[in-house]
Amino acid sequence: MSVPPDLPPPYGSSQPPFQVPPQPQPETKKSKKWPWIAGAVVALLVVAGILGGRDKDDAKTTSAAPTSSASSQTTTSAVTSRASVSPIVSSPAAAPAPPSSKVAAPTTTTYQAPAPVVTPTVAPAPARPQVSSGQRNAVRSAQQYIDMTAFSRSGLIEQLEYEGFSTEDATYAVDNLNADWNKQAALSAEQYLEMTSFSRSGLIEQLEYEGFTSAQAEYGANAVY
Repeated sequence: MSVPPDLPPPYGSSQPPFQVPPQPQPETKKSKKWPWIAGAVVALLVVAGILGGRDKDDAKTTSAAPTSSASSQTTTSAVTSRASVSPIVSSPAAAPAPPSSKVAAPTTTTYQAPAPVVTPTVAPAPARPQVSSGQRNAVRSAQQYIDMTAFSRSGLIEQLEYEGFSTEDATYAVDNLNADWNKQAALSAEQYLEMTSFSRSGLIEQLEYEGFTSAQAEYGANAVY
């Protein structure tokens, strides 16, 4: 049995039916509008760029104004500060002295011997004379006599010599008593008047007889009269 060729499979042939290729459609007028749209967009961009550039120039001019004023203030303050501070001018370095063609004459040094050191000579202290036992005893005996009664210098030396001391020892003892002989004359005149009566001249003569000097005797007599 034959199958008609226009039946679909599985009865028909496995090959697809013959298709007619599509025909190119004519170009519409819509595609021709793109160049005009692109040109309008470019024109808008150019206008926007011009307006944006003007705005930027205005902004730069506005922002530059305070900057210039600030810079002028800074310059004014800098000038003022420079005027107030006096510049430090360093002194020019001294020019080196030109070499002298003259040759200095050699100096002659004269040696001076040092002055001799003078050591002051200190005189040694005089040696203290040694006191003998006889002198020590004579001084002790003379002090005991003068404590009991009044004596003149010469009368006390005689008394010590009478006791057995040498003239040197007796004199040494009497001179080392440091006795006030005027006072001893007054004490002796008072003792005489206690024993007996004397005139003033007679008392002076008695004191001179005891070994007192004339001045010491007058002093003693005046002390009791």
